[in-house]
Amino acid sequence: MSRIESPCIACCKLDQHKVCIGCYRHIAEIANWNKKSDAELAAIMQQVAMRKQQYASLNHHSIATSPITQAEWQAAKIKARLS
Repeated sequence: MSRIESPCIACCKLDQHKVCIGCYRHIAEIANWNKKSDAELAAIMQQVAMRKQQYASLNHHSIATSPITQAEWQAAKIKARLS
């Protein structure tokens, strides 16, 4: 099984929608990347491409961001286990 490589660029900053402005994944997609099937990863990568295009027209410096907190990370992990 070939794994799709994570788009992570080690610049985790979430916008108000909990989307990382470095890799364009939602925190739930980031927290559970390694547990997804190749088909799920491919679907996420399609979302990433669309988000990247949407964000391209924005000035990243004008987007309010915050680093991913431990609490947010744990909540995303727990939510994924329950779903």
